[in-house]
Amino acid sequence: MTSPYTACAELVRQLHLAIRQLESHAMAMQTSPLKGREWFELLTRKLVPQLSDDAFLVVGVVGGTNIGKSVIFNHLAGCRASATSAFASGTKHPVCLVPPGFEQKHDLASIFCGFDLHAWSEANAALEDHREHRLFWRTNDSIPSNLLILDTPDIDGDVRVNWERADNIRRCADVLVAVLTQQKYNDAVVKQFFRKAAEEDKVVLVVFNQVLLPDDEPYWPVWLQTFCQETGINPEFVYVAPADRRAAEENRLPFYLRDWPLRESPNNLVEQHSLKTDLSALHFSTIKLRTLRGSLRTVLNERFGLPAYLAEVRSRSEEFRTASALLSTHELAESREWPPVPNPVVVQEVRNWWQAQREGWTKTVHNFYNALGRGMLKPFASLRDRLQGERVPPLEQYRQREWQTILDTVEKVYERLQWFSELGNPLLQPRIDRLLNGKSRVEMLELLKTRHDLTDLEFEVRSLIGAEMEAFRQESPQSFQLMKWIDHGAAAVRPVTSVCLFVTGFGPAGHAVQSVAANAAVQFAVDIASGTVTAVAGEKALSETAATGAGLFEAWFRRLHARFAAKRAAWLGRMLKDHLFGTLPDELQAAISIPQSEAFQRVQFTITQLQKEVTAADG
Repeated sequence: MTSPYTACAELVRQLHLAIRQLESHAMAMQTSPLKGREWFELLTRKLVPQLSDDAFLVVGVVGGTNIGKSVIFNHLAGCRASATSAFASGTKHPVCLVPPGFEQKHDLASIFCGFDLHAWSEANAALEDHREHRLFWRTNDSIPSNLLILDTPDIDGDVRVNWERADNIRRCADVLVAVLTQQKYNDAVVKQFFRKAAEEDKVVLVVFNQVLLPDDEPYWPVWLQTFCQETGINPEFVYVAPADRRAAEENRLPFYLRDWPLRESPNNLVEQHSLKTDLSALHFSTIKLRTLRGSLRTVLNERFGLPAYLAEVRSRSEEFRTASALLSTHELAESREWPPVPNPVVVQEVRNWWQAQREGWTKTVHNFYNALGRGMLKPFASLRDRLQGERVPPLEQYRQREWQTILDTVEKVYERLQWFSELGNPLLQPRIDRLLNGKSRVEMLELLKTRHDLTDLEFEVRSLIGAEMEAFRQESPQSFQLMKWIDHGAAAVRPVTSVCLFVTGFGPAGHAVQSVAANAAVQFAVDIASGTVTAVAGEKALSETAATGAGLFEAWFRRLHARFAAKRAAWLGRMLKDHLFGTLPDELQAAISIPQSEAFQRVQFTITQLQKEVTAADG
């Protein structure tokens, strides 16, 4: 059965990976970085490095200025490992003693995250000032194999960097040896440090140092009681050390273990204890689990822990949703009056497609009479050109109308971007200003003009019609086959319809074939087969026959027009996105979708599982 410790260790590992991934996504929303947040520093510097191994404890000797921390540290080490000074603020950097061979089995850098590790060769090295956070370490034969012992900088000094180093040590340590004196037990900065330790449920051993015995016997319990009430600390053990400078320097200071809370009949001072022995005899698994639970409570705190960060991400995502909705409401690149492609172009492409499907004698007949019809119409077309001037090809006319639409659309886009910039939306304004300060309007139009001129509109129309006709063939095979049969019949009467169309225009063809088939589907096929319907009658004739088979043809035309307009508008949209908007739409959408992302959901799920494990451990 998996132990609570093992279960929490695996969940914390998963949580750390998910949070890292979530943070990388949330950077797009300009959220504050996780580095420096109390819960995140505790997670990365305490929980993740040490959960992989519970075979050792990190013991930190902590306290205020000039209270003998290094003296206590040296007694734990069994030698004068750390330099001592009669003046305040002696130790500037933490120093660590590790058991022989420990560094070969463990990664010290991961245990002491946030520090630049240095081999410790001189006792005075930790007294030198350096801006970076250094940690000096060395092995010591007298250190038990299950302990790492730290001497730390003052937590109440004037140099703020010392506070940061002490906070890092608190996060890394499993056990804190709190060194107190009559002068420092009620110091505001000292109490603030230990309040955080109490919130994390740290195991704390109190050494009340420099006590004048037996004169202070009635007073130190009062001082300690005040300290405990002000900080929330419930010490695991309490030791009293007398004020004896010579004994302190010679590493022979006695430590008297005292009951806490005090009994009605307190024990005598004759019971001396070895701090090092007591520490190495502590129940490791219990302490690790207790440290884990305390640290996890901080990480899982609803008000200032990881859940608060998730709430921050949700809130920022909603802000981006509002900004995105503002843009969507105004549809920057919309154009509701995209020009339709000329009907004669569509009809000709439909005829070409249909002609490619014909086979055998049907193909031969239609090809012959189509060529005949074009030959008969050619003199009239030449006469029209002489009288009215040479006509601009329909697709070129369309290209000109489309370019004007593009110009109008781009102008509206820049006007709206300028308006959005002037609104001063904190999320949109810097992004919109970036767009307006990028490619100029003239450069954008020149690029669009070049790309537009290079567009093969005939190919675009042909591709769309081919796709539509193929879709019709696949979706309605029976109707398609019926139209092929009708096309065969139309080939049989083609000599009659071709002559009639040439002589009378439009009317006789429709009536001649309607005697063969009197439904809309048949008339639709005949309109295509006749070939010269639109060329002779024009678009007006189609509109006037909405109640006949040609009306069905016109409805199909309208659908084609709508799809072609959407396709061309999409082309403009892609051009604007690639060369003007850039990543803005993607940034907004990515920010909106973060609360639904896999990383966010995984963090939320893992929080729930960890809360269950912590509750079970408390029970």
